[in-house]
Amino acid sequence: METTMKPVMFVATVLLGIPTLASAQTVPVALTHIRIIDGTGAPPVEDGTVVMQDGVIVATGKNVALPAHAKIMDRSGKTVLPGLISDHSHIGQLKGVVTGPQFYTVDNILPELAQYRRYGVTTVTALGNNVPHVFDPMRKDAHMGLLPTDLFGVDQGIGVPRGAPPVNVAPDQLFRPRTPEDARKNVDTMAEEGTDLVKIWVDDFDHSLPVKMDPAIIAAVVDEAHKKHLRVAAHIHDLDDAEHVVAAGVDILAHGVRDKPVPSSLVQTLKERGIWYIPTLQLDEATTVWAEQPTWVKTPFVVAGLSAPLLQQINNPTWQRNNSNGAKADFARTSLAMNLQNLQTLWKAGVKVGFGTDSGATPLRVPGVAEHRELALMVRAGIPPLSALQIATQSAAELLGLQDRGVIVAGKRADLLVVAGNPAVTMADADQVVETWANGNAVSGPVPVQEPRSAP
Repeated sequence: METTMKPVMFVATVLLGIPTLASAQTVPVALTHIRIIDGTGAPPVEDGTVVMQDGVIVATGKNVALPAHAKIMDRSGKTVLPGLISDHSHIGQLKGVVTGPQFYTVDNILPELAQYRRYGVTTVTALGNNVPHVFDPMRKDAHMGLLPTDLFGVDQGIGVPRGAPPVNVAPDQLFRPRTPEDARKNVDTMAEEGTDLVKIWVDDFDHSLPVKMDPAIIAAVVDEAHKKHLRVAAHIHDLDDAEHVVAAGVDILAHGVRDKPVPSSLVQTLKERGIWYIPTLQLDEATTVWAEQPTWVKTPFVVAGLSAPLLQQINNPTWQRNNSNGAKADFARTSLAMNLQNLQTLWKAGVKVGFGTDSGATPLRVPGVAEHRELALMVRAGIPPLSALQIATQSAAELLGLQDRGVIVAGKRADLLVVAGNPAVTMADADQVVETWANGNAVSGPVPVQEPRSAP
């Protein structure tokens, strides 16, 4: 699934009121006196320089010779890292606090992608429930640099009749095959549409649904997808389902195991077979945290990403009481605790970990905000900040098979996130977004960053 970035001339356009960047400027731009976190997990380079031109990084490191006529931008005290890459998000599922298929439109999706971009996410993977006649043209435009972020994903996806996913989607957003033969035809359709991955929903959402996916359907999907050279991502929650889909040959666990500790046998299988594990820690945190109202929920950085209806909802005392107590809240807290524990186990064992949040699937999983919370939660799980940033950049690109991004190296895409402070030491500094570069072009973060005052 490798993509190559073709240098193009810069033309700024406005689509539906949203700045989109068709291509990159031809004048070299140099970010100087900047701390470089290159995405590989290596220690930061202090007082470095990054030079980009035509949407591509042309030089990086210390003592870099500046090209003639370069636009020099002093970024003293700032840090640059690769743009964040989401391996599991959703688009066009909602508006405000309402969900439904009526929102899968270009007019609704473009502002979502623009918000991801403001928060430093430069590549978005919409992992299912996509309408092909809308999604496929947008994906092509995104690859050409015509949208705020690059875009990959799953055309439709494969669910269960009377089962998962229990969401309000239209028939053109999801297949629900009743036989293995139907499942194979659905995979073939997705392949013809150019889907990047195949997604299956296999669990029963904490016993709230009457059925799970038939094992024969799972086997047929995996077999047909692999024949079409497509990888399969599986929505799971419980250990039993994870072990079953792994045995069936899936390539990606699209959520973390959240009911039991992962046994050494599963850890070893994931590692030996190179199966990717996307924990989506923020999914369960989002279920209760907006009702609990910790300090970070009220920061300008977070509030800037909330729609007016969502802000009104989460500040309603009755809503807060209803969503911070009860079986659903307890289930989410227990799931998050187990997810954190299992992520630590798997990461220490060397299992491939991807980066995703399920952002955009429900109103509480806020695009951009969720990705920054995922970084914080990874650190809570015991992953050092540099390693968490590597997961969100280099590893996330590797999961998608993209070799042109995810690291700050000459020849790669100029998809960059500039923040104040040093997130290699304090992950919260990643929330101080100064600007996000894509195609060699910058947009400001969601809120102005306060510059430190000079000593008198």
